[in-house]
Amino acid sequence: MTDVVMAGIVLFAHGSRDARWRAPVEAVARRITELSPGAPVVCAYLELMAPDLPTAAAGLLAQGAQAVRIVPLFLGIGKHVREDLPGLIDGLRAAHPGVTFSLQTAVGEDIRVVELLAQIALHG
Repeated sequence: MTDVVMAGIVLFAHGSRDARWRAPVEAVARRITELSPGAPVVCAYLELMAPDLPTAAAGLLAQGAQAVRIVPLFLGIGKHVREDLPGLIDGLRAAHPGVTFSLQTAVGEDIRVVELLAQIALHG
């Protein structure tokens, strides 16, 4: 019998002073739960909103996650994804050495997202 590692997902976004800004991020989290009811998923924000990444990751670990995949919900790779996020992940790895933290590429770099955005622009 193999050991199953419980993996959690953090949807990581920038954040805004406008509370309505978080609605699409939370909609993605709800959809993940609909598609995979057992998948632990949380949202986290770089700034201006809570929870931040360390708090969100700690919540997943408290639920029993042994690995955490961080999904940057950014269209482009700017300073936040290139510099700020890796530093935050280094901090998580230092704080939780027994946990595997993996970083997915920014969603805007995924050809499926590019295709969907093109289709929306063309067809509404």
